Amino acid sequence: MKLLLRAGLPVVLLGLPALASSDGPIPVVADRSGFSFCLGEYADELTALSASARRAEQQQDAYTFCVRTTATYECPSYGPDGQLRRKRRTATAHGTAFGLRREDQGTLLVTNQHVAEWPAVTDEDHRVDGIPSGCKRVSDALRIVDSESDNYSADDLPLTRVVSDPALDISILRSPKTLPVLPWKIGHSDGLRVRNVVDVRGFPLGVFSATNVGKVVSEHDHDGFKDWNHDDFVIDALLSQGNSGSPVLAVSCKSGEFELVGVYHAGYTQGSALNVVVGVDQLTSLLTTLKRDSPRDDGQGGLDSIRRTELLTAVRTTLDPYFPFGSLVAGVRARDDGVLFYELFSSEFPTRTVPVLVLEDSPSATTAGFGAMGRVWFGNRRGLKTYERETLEPEVQALLPRLLDAFRKQSTTTFALRAHELTSVPTRAEFDAAAQLQRDLDQRASKVQDLAQTALELASRLGPSSGDTNIALVDVLSPHPPQPIVGAPGPSAPSPSRGGPANAAPARSN
Repeated sequence: MKLLLRAGLPVVLLGLPALASSDGPIPVVADRSGFSFCLGEYADELTALSASARRAEQQQDAYTFCVRTTATYECPSYGPDGQLRRKRRTATAHGTAFGLRREDQGTLLVTNQHVAEWPAVTDEDHRVDGIPSGCKRVSDALRIVDSESDNYSADDLPLTRVVSDPALDISILRSPKTLPVLPWKIGHSDGLRVRNVVDVRGFPLGVFSATNVGKVVSEHDHDGFKDWNHDDFVIDALLSQGNSGSPVLAVSCKSGEFELVGVYHAGYTQGSALNVVVGVDQLTSLLTTLKRDSPRDDGQGGLDSIRRTELLTAVRTTLDPYFPFGSLVAGVRARDDGVLFYELFSSEFPTRTVPVLVLEDSPSATTAGFGAMGRVWFGNRRGLKTYERETLEPEVQALLPRLLDAFRKQSTTTFALRAHELTSVPTRAEFDAAAQLQRDLDQRASKVQDLAQTALELASRLGPSSGDTNIALVDVLSPHPPQPIVGAPGPSAPSPSRGGPANAAPARSN
């Protein structure tokens, strides 16, 4: 997942006598085993766990479960005779889930989203062991099993997905039967400090139930890898594949009991004992309401009229209105009446500058909206060809809003980043904001790679042919020319342009 952990982690010193001060250390209550100290919200040693909590742990039925997840993929290929063939392949993996609470004679469980769901289509960013790239998922299943060697399916317990949040890498599942649930309350991951001890329960490699103990070695690490966008803390517990979805517990200095502080998420590829845990503070709403929060934004606010005004100002004052779109280049132009035109160029840009796709984005009728899709053009070396969306195939009609939304996000993020970089001596907050915008751009650019490729394929099919009337880009960017009124004598009457007045000025040349 990641290559390096930042340097400068604190050194853990054990066995040193505590120094007295006005606000600590705080001795634990009398019924705790041994003599431990707490310097904050959570303890540094498991000896701070109360005797009653230890007894409860011994008497409690296991509330973590081994989850087997399987998926069947259909993989197209061509045989020696040139005929298309479709072969089905099955993938299997194991992870951990834990009981959250009982509901409707069943039980809700928590695990990682990457445990509960398989990619819809395999590609470079969504790989599945043993499955080639370009295969489509046709079925999947989730079951509770005893271990990865459990081949007796009659007593497997099927699970269904309730809600998933890919950015948090968290899924909530439902079991039709009553199962043991976590006996401890949800804590506060923000209260964790370096050297705090953590207890991780799960199924390493899916082989057996295990408990691993470690320390917090870093209180914060943001994970923006691929689809993920959440804050973690780093621990040094020895964990393995199969532990994904394990509950991570810390000992409360106040009660002497365990509290849930996170869900184990992933390990560093070059850190044998460095693992990241999704902090529970980000999960409270999801675990309570069983609903995803609004998507985490890039820090610049949502796509609304304010963002549109900012983009219009930036586009009208720049000489290079371009932004990345997968492996291609896209651009945005603004007409004086506030209409935006998004252009996508082929891989031959800037040698050839005729766009393969142009989408018109008119101002929204409400302040809460960013805009409304207008006309569509597909292009090639001959020029551009206009299409009414209603005349296009249903699959193309469904794709265009996704493309427009991606254009909007990539363009607004690009110009926001440029604005940050104009600051001669940025503050730390401005520097961090710019770094986050760059991560958002890089992450989103990889996500729209398939959209960009699909647009190229559509342009090759829908661009103008030798018998079509070719349209120049300058005509696309200008307001509609006057149209004659059918059956009316005399000179033609003006027709208002879509999204602007009939007498709107010509487009600016940026």
